[in-house]
Amino acid sequence: MIEVNLNPVSMIAGTGSYTPGKILTNADLEKMVDTSDEWIRTRTGIRERAIVENGTVTSDLCKEAALKALEEAKVLPKNLDAIIVATITGDVRFPATACYVQEKIGAVNAVAFDLSAACSGFIYALAIADNMLKAPENKNILIIGTEILSSITNWKDRNTAILFGDGAGACTIKKSDGKSGILGTYIQSDGRLSKLLTMQAGGTKYPDPKDITDEKLKYISMEGREVFKHAVKKMVDAAKLIIREVGLKNSDIKLLIPHQANIRIIEAVAKKIKIPMEKVFVNVDKYGNTSAASIPIALDEARKEGKINKEDICLMVVFGGGFTWGSAVVRF
Repeated sequence: MIEVNLNPVSMIAGTGSYTPGKILTNADLEKMVDTSDEWIRTRTGIRERAIVENGTVTSDLCKEAALKALEEAKVLPKNLDAIIVATITGDVRFPATACYVQEKIGAVNAVAFDLSAACSGFIYALAIADNMLKAPENKNILIIGTEILSSITNWKDRNTAILFGDGAGACTIKKSDGKSGILGTYIQSDGRLSKLLTMQAGGTKYPDPKDITDEKLKYISMEGREVFKHAVKKMVDAAKLIIREVGLKNSDIKLLIPHQANIRIIEAVAKKIKIPMEKVFVNVDKYGNTSAASIPIALDEARKEGKINKEDICLMVVFGGGFTWGSAVVRF
């Protein structure tokens, strides 16, 4: 599904992010699994990741990121029309984590719901919010990408334990001011490839993890080489498509924010779409793969570091389990 806005109806008016204070370094992982700092860095680019303390739930991370995004946009929680939380690690199976966020920030007038698109969740949420703001009655929407992936990571598996971290990123989406805005979004999926990146336990197929004899079903399972191949291709396709559809050239892009999963994927995507690495934002070294939180955390950091300024055009591109993928072009 692709949406192009020649006259943008919505804009990102505020961003915020939050990552836990507990840091798990590669040196720490050397004590847990058969790996090394050099092995992890050369293959993934990751040096450390943030991990929640026991007792922290996903909506706690959301609250911290959300309040920052609302403050920057000068929007009171009571004036939100909707809260969309993209996550695969919600507080509970139901109700939606967005409902807990609604309570914690006092957004009494918002409709609240979750969506599940793995690492692509934030771009999916951005596309939905953009379309919701086409309705005249909607004025302010909060979207959050958030994960506590440490809760579903097998810390004995050297192939996946090194990859994932926890965090949340949020954006306040408002009606466009006529200059800034979401120029286009593209989202897509292919369920035929779902088995390549999945977690099987906890749903109706395997409701009780205690009954599962295959340990891999209890945690994130990934066919790394296949995921890498599809991730690069789909992200490149999504980036090229949205640039073309909104009528831009690669040189118009001030900053590329790709999904922060693996430095090799990031470099391959940048090379294939001919955007130099100096115009690519990278923070995978600090946080690892935070799934749905990856793009909004990076977006918030890029803006705070002055790498995105007024009238700059930013391209975001993502790939995740499902398989799902997507892209968005935004003028700030």
